[in-house]
Formats: sequence, structure tokens, C-alpha cells
Amino acid sequence: MKFTKFRGRTLSALALFAAAITVGVLVRPPATATPDAGSLGAAWTSTEDGPPKYPGVHIDWDVPITMSDGTVLKANVYRPMDADGHIVDTPLPTVVNLTPYTKLVSMIADSALSIPGLSDVLSNFLQGFDLSGVGLGGLSDLVKVVPGGAARVFTADRKLVQSGYTQVVADVRGTGFSEGVWQVFQEREQLDSVEVIDWAAQQPWSDGKVGMSGISYSAINQVQAAEHQPGALKAIFPVEPGSDLVRDVLATGGALGFGFIPPWLLGVDSLKLLPDLTSIFSGAFDWKWLADRLQSPFTFFDYIIQALTVRSIPEIPDNLKSILEPDSSLRTAWLGHPDRVRVPTMVYGGWHDIFTYSEPRIYDAIPLPPGQKQLIMGDTYHADPGSGFGAPGAPPRLDVLERAWFDRWLKGIDNGIDGYGPVTLFQQGGSWTTTDQFPRSDVDYRRLYLSGAPSGTAPMSVHDGSLVADPTGPERLTVAPGINSLCSRDSAQITAGVTAVLDACAKDARPMELNGLTFTSQPVADATLVSGPVNAHLNTVLDATDGYWTATLNDVAPDGRSTVLTSGQLTASLRKVDEDKATRSANGDYTDPYPVLALADREPLVPGQPTTVDLGLTATDAVLQPGHRLRIDVFAFNFPRGLPLRPLLNESELLPQHIDLDPNAPSWVNVPLGGNIGW
Repeated sequence: MKFTKFRGRTLSALALFAAAITVGVLVRPPATATPDAGSLGAAWTSTEDGPPKYPGVHIDWDVPITMSDGTVLKANVYRPMDADGHIVDTPLPTVVNLTPYTKLVSMIADSALSIPGLSDVLSNFLQGFDLSGVGLGGLSDLVKVVPGGAARVFTADRKLVQSGYTQVVADVRGTGFSEGVWQVFQEREQLDSVEVIDWAAQQPWSDGKVGMSGISYSAINQVQAAEHQPGALKAIFPVEPGSDLVRDVLATGGALGFGFIPPWLLGVDSLKLLPDLTSIFSGAFDWKWLADRLQSPFTFFDYIIQALTVRSIPEIPDNLKSILEPDSSLRTAWLGHPDRVRVPTMVYGGWHDIFTYSEPRIYDAIPLPPGQKQLIMGDTYHADPGSGFGAPGAPPRLDVLERAWFDRWLKGIDNGIDGYGPVTLFQQGGSWTTTDQFPRSDVDYRRLYLSGAPSGTAPMSVHDGSLVADPTGPERLTVAPGINSLCSRDSAQITAGVTAVLDACAKDARPMELNGLTFTSQPVADATLVSGPVNAHLNTVLDATDGYWTATLNDVAPDGRSTVLTSGQLTASLRKVDEDKATRSANGDYTDPYPVLALADREPLVPGQPTTVDLGLTATDAVLQPGHRLRIDVFAFNFPRGLPLRPLLNESELLPQHIDLDPNAPSWVNVPLGGNIGW
């Protein structure tokens, strides 16, 4: 693949990597040939589902863990019990999960899954649950989380404990029953993670080896903890982690992730107010817990209110400005450094997850050999990780993979998991595949130009244009803001999959295309790969000083169905590129333009003047089947996926926006393609 990365690497890191190769630590077993891992996958599943080593589980409730600043976190500690009902006193490896959703939720979910026979009955029922015939196939996908093994990764996993592990589930500072003010991934919270790991490693029931597991928030703090390199941490299993949180979901392209951030904050802020009723009845209520909650009952909601109500740039208060300043403590804390991770890491993500931007980047940045690092990307949203896992041809269940991963790196069992993958991808438009890297090596970036010539495939769009090999024009196309995006895959993505229950929206882009410009290629002759990030280079004209652009890359079937593969968005005035972090293909075109997203670098537009905008689309992996077409959709709004900050929205005046198709200043899309497209 012709792909150049302009990103700094220190000589010391390169020297370390070369030395590792020299001493042979980068050698790994040959990769398994199939995503289900064949006989090895069957063996891992059999191990997970076989008779437990220990029949019982003992729980120590609300164990206090005192941080270096005196704040007390509360944790439930799960330990195995032998057949005589005695707690196993042999030091065992420990798995830590740090959650903001209160360990009470984990306890309830774990208790439900532990009812004899219920888990198997429920899994079997949900595995066959299918409402696609009535247009609710997305609901069928969502409920397959349980048979796919994600529920056990989210909760305390009793089966893991019964196999010979101790598990610690702790409430993050300022949430659940833990003291303190919720920090939302900031520096003190990251230090807490390291201190909890060190505490767990020093307990008499621990053998000193610690792993971390969990989903979403509990995946992000795994990667953050590993970046700090605590000595006891030996492996992590992050499911749906983010690393560049502003670009992932908070302010993608400079627009608030409205469909996720406000309801998520409301959920966590509400859960953290639930008191420890047991302590109230026993007379041991933690009054510092109450004082801390009163200090910040609705953490970060002031930012949301300001983002939606402040009318102009000069009125933006300092705390909101901090999110729009790259060097602020907030932005610094929310930008990860996975290149500092040194422990075996298996990353699970989804092509339509809220953290899709980060997940492949985390894998690629970790300076470990393939096998010690793994990437799995499903065709999933944030709410349905592992959906379909365990089915024929799919990867083993997430709980199976988690057990195999920890058995290998915490217990030293040579079970072959380091020979899995190392990159296991659901190829959109195809099926599960195994490969050696992402993006795939057998693709090359190619410019496809936006043309006003009708393709004849999207008669209901605002304009039915074409994707062609050479620039055409001149012609000006206009698109106005609209709300058709409420029924779209982007809506499904930012709502974590909630609106994906409607197949008519999430699995067919034609309702949203009624409010967009479409540019469609000729049919491909043979199966054609699309693998990697995509960039839309648009020659735009606005009638105001700001605007908002969204683009999607779609697979168009012969019957007209248009399926979104990936998307991106950008507030026009925040288009300045961080050249140190941007990536380009061999011909010099951007693949990921990486906008700075800073007020100080804001560049208001001159009404009526052509302005180039590079709009990055999240990396994807797909195959266009013979006869299918590639399509770019362009929109002037994308609610609820993104809502520009109120001052910038006011400047846009929600006016129609224009694209100039000028052969002297063309608009194009830079797409990584592989295979014989035939045109």
C-alpha cells in the first residue's frame, strides 16, 4: 500500500524496537487461518465453558482503597471458593475493572448471569432472535450482545474468577460509592487507576500479576493506565476504547456529539447520586461521599449548557474554551499516547462505534509485535459489542477471548492466542476476515473526482452526480441544512445503536440522501477492497462566515440500496490542519487531515469566496461486490451526530452551502482501493 505517515518517532523508540527484534522477542507463532481460530478457538471455548476449577465465588463488598491524596475508592473483590466453601488462599492473578456506572450495576448484571441455567437459556433464545423480517434487524443485532459474551466482560465475570482469578471491580473517583469529584479521565483519575493496580498487586490474595478488562469507559482507562506503565500490569483487554476523545465523540469536527454526550453525562451523574443504603442502615454512612457529591452534582453539564447557549465567540467562558485549546489540561488528558503501551493488548472495536476513529489507531501505535497486540473490528455499534461472536465463521465469544488472553499473559499458558489474527476484521459487504495489518497492504489510494453529470442512480437526492476518473465542470451545486439525518447510520452511531433498530434508517442511506448531494461511480467489475481512512477534498463556497459539512462513503447495491461504510464531519472555520499529525498518501493527498480544532486557529470564511475544506472520514474496511458502486454523499447538517457550538452555528445562519466543481480547482475523494474496478 502506498501510504506515508508524517508523524514523529524518537530515535530511542526505534532503537528499542530494533533491539527487540535482535533478541528475538518479536517472534510469534504463525497466525491462525480463520477468524474463528479453528480448533484453537474451539479449545478456548471448551475451556471457558467447561467445569470450573473452583465451584464458588466469595465477594468482599465495598472494600476501601485509599488513594495518595486521601480519597477513598470502594471496590468489590471477587475471589474463588473451593468445594468446602473455603476462600482460596493461594495467590492468584488479578483482573481489575474501573467503572463509572457504579459497581452496583455490575453486581446486578453478574447476579442475573449467575442464576443456574438462565445464562444458557437466554443466550440460546437471543442467538436465534430475528426481527429482520419486520424491519427490526438492528434490534436482533443488539440483543446478541449476551450470547456474544460482552455481558460477562462488562460485569464481574464469575466464570473467570472460578477458573482461578481474583477480580476487583472499583467505582471510579466521584462515581458509585467512591469518594471524590468525578474527573472524567483527567490526570488525577488516571493516577487512581495506577494506584488501584499497585494496591491489587500487593494484596495477600494476589500473585502480583494484574490484568484489566471492561467496556467503553472501562476500556479507555485501561489504555490510559497502560500508558503509565505500572510494573504489576501485565495485559489489558479493552473493548471499545477511545484515545482521542475530542475527535472520537465529544467534538468530532468541532461539533458536539449531541446524540451521546448529554444523555451519557446525565446517566453517569444520576447514577453517582445513588447512596450506599447498607451504610445508611448500619450507621456507617460516608459523609465525605455526600459532601463530594454536593460539590459537583452534575459534573460537566455546565459545558453542555454553555455550548448550546453562548451566542458569540467573545462570550465563550474560560472553562468551555479549555476544550477548544489543544494545550489545556483537559485536552491533554483526553488525548492518549498508545505508543507508550508496553503490555499485551487485545483491542475490540466496531466500524460504527463512537470510538471507531481511535480503535485501529491504538492498535497501530502500540510498539509491540503482532500477536502480543491484536485488533478485532466488528460491524457493530457501541451498544452491541461482540454481536454475532461465537457463530460459525465469526470470532469466539468475547468472554472466551478474554479468558484465553489472560490465561496466556497472566498465567503463562501456551494456548495459541498470541497466534490469533493479528488483525481480525468484519469486511463490510462481505464477511469476517483475517489479515496481517490494517489498513490492508493490497490497496492504493486513488482520487475520484466529484462530477455534476447524473449517474442515474439517485434520482431523489438534491443532486444526482457522479464519481469519475477526471475532473469536470464548471458547475455549482447547492445543499441546505436539514433533519433527514435523524434517520441515518450516523444517528445510529452517535446514539450507540439505539436508532439502529430501524433497518430503514441504519441499513439504507436513501432517506438521508433526500437532503444531500450524491456522487456515484460506475459499477465495479470485480470484488474491490476499500481499506483505510478516506478524505473528501471539497472546493466550497459559503454565504456566511461559517458552515458545517458532512460526508459519507457508501456501497450502492444493484437494487439501489445505499449502505454507509464510514463518515466524517467538519465545522468549516475549524478546518486548519495539524500537519505534524496529518497523514497523506503517496501522491501527497491527505488520508487523515487531522484538524487542530482550536479557537485560536479558527479561520472564518469570506462569504462568496471559494475555500478548500479537507474532511476526513473514519477508517473503514469493506469489499464492493461485482456490480456494486461507490458513492460519496455530501450534506450541510448532521443532527444528532454533531451539533456545531452555538456561536459557530449562529455565524452559519443555517444558510445553504455550495460546492464548486471547477476543473481548475476540483473536488475529489481520496479512497484506498484494491482490485480491478474496471473504470
